[in-house]
Amino acid sequence: MPGDGIGPEITRATLDVVEALQEKFGLDLRLEHLDCGLASLRKHGATVRDEDIESAKRADGVVLGPMSVREYPAPEKGGINVPAAFRKRLELYANIRPSYVRAGLKAVAKKMDLVMVRENLEDFYVDRNMYQGLGEFKPTAELVIAMGKITAGGSRRIARVACEIARRRRRKKLTIVHKNPVLKMYHTLFLEEARKVAREYPELEVEDLLVDAVTALLIRTPERFDVILTTNMFGDILSDEAAELSGGLGLAASLNRGDRSAVANAGHGSAPDIAGRGIANPASLMLSTAMLFEHLGATRKDRRMLEAAAAFTRVVDARLGSAKTRTRDLGGKMSTQAFARAVAKAVLAEK
Repeated sequence: MPGDGIGPEITRATLDVVEALQEKFGLDLRLEHLDCGLASLRKHGATVRDEDIESAKRADGVVLGPMSVREYPAPEKGGINVPAAFRKRLELYANIRPSYVRAGLKAVAKKMDLVMVRENLEDFYVDRNMYQGLGEFKPTAELVIAMGKITAGGSRRIARVACEIARRRRRKKLTIVHKNPVLKMYHTLFLEEARKVAREYPELEVEDLLVDAVTALLIRTPERFDVILTTNMFGDILSDEAAELSGGLGLAASLNRGDRSAVANAGHGSAPDIAGRGIANPASLMLSTAMLFEHLGATRKDRRMLEAAAAFTRVVDARLGSAKTRTRDLGGKMSTQAFARAVAKAVLAEK
């Protein structure tokens, strides 16, 4: 689902590499192409339709381009927030965002390699935290009330995702981020439930920190963090901070997943100001798709998918690390499609 703005360009670039991976690793991929966003609004009167959601539910995975949500009309006129609709209706309760410093690529941070694990369906995200309606209302012309929601069950399931990532693929350190001195019941529930789950993983080093401390520590000593577990809004903000420290939002990979579905989507917006110019960096969507491959390979015990995921990430990072094969936003000279061709060629050439 290519999305809006630069979405079609970076999706095409990503699929060019997917074709190379399919050839290299003998993947049995069957791709279904669906409209969403402004293209769907023009064709069908809605940015996303029920049948599109049902198709996504039937799929093993979804690659979703960035959306120009701020350009959409009101929901009653078809302007549905597409990423929010997918997260809610596919129950994608976990948002996973890695951020790391790449060899050869200049970054604000000197050393950093962390994964942000963000709860994705609760908290103050009023368009997805209620079963019906919105968690936001306006009793008078000068008063708006927004409702946050944290549940014990939601806190436990996202904590388990974070603990599994820390145990299996990381350095076995978990940082739980909260603000319970202020939101005494709200964030204390999240913290207590997360700690209960973490006790099932005695091999992990577990700490909890206030969100304001973490915003500072990410700048001062980002290397101290391994897996960060936090609530929806804090995770949204902290993951963007971490992405900027690692080289920019153009490199921000993101996977939204639940128990049955997984959606890869770029960690940045649709950048309509540069759409159609062939200069967008497709790395974020490429790396997000690699995360989707890794997830599918792990859950299905599919060695070929795991190998393809590792190669995808490795080759993209290597091309980003070389001044000869970077896109223009990173000081290189390559266009969107030239970068895709360089990555695809390197995939096929790897031994």
